[in-house]
Amino acid sequence: MPARLVVALTATAFVLAGCGGSPRAAPGLSAPGAPASSPGVDFAFDSLDERPVSAAATRGAPALIAFVTTSSIPSQAQVDFLLAMAKHDADRVHYAVVALEPKENRELVEMYAKALSIPFPVAIADMATIAGQGPFGDVQRVPATVLLDRRGHIVWRAAGRVAKANEIREAMRGL
Repeated sequence: MPARLVVALTATAFVLAGCGGSPRAAPGLSAPGAPASSPGVDFAFDSLDERPVSAAATRGAPALIAFVTTSSIPSQAQVDFLLAMAKHDADRVHYAVVALEPKENRELVEMYAKALSIPFPVAIADMATIAGQGPFGDVQRVPATVLLDRRGHIVWRAAGRVAKANEIREAMRGL
């Protein structure tokens, strides 16, 4: 097991022991479409740094957003797939991770991002998104991975399971 994953798991275990967190997971997959004339998804999340995680920041190129929890091992696996993919196409695809964690857990999310060496923007979800009522719908079954086209329309999603790189690349074909 990679050392950074061990560090992330250990830190997460200690923090969760004190705050009662638990992973959320269930199987699921959908491929929603949107008419060309409809507006894309409108969103803006609280980024850990100056790099925005918002609809405006992702327009113009496909965007791959992973919704994760720091307590979920499958979420960490999803991040690892995105890290590998981003090495090859970060110049053509916007990548982002959104932690489904309350704002009080910001320090935990920062430790998670640092331990996993995430080079792309990481943000904390708002309460509506955490409750499954935000612009992306039910992303509570983590990991949830959403692919947006250049206009910001959701063109593919996987929820409650790790989406592998070949599956994501197939969904990205033609974007």
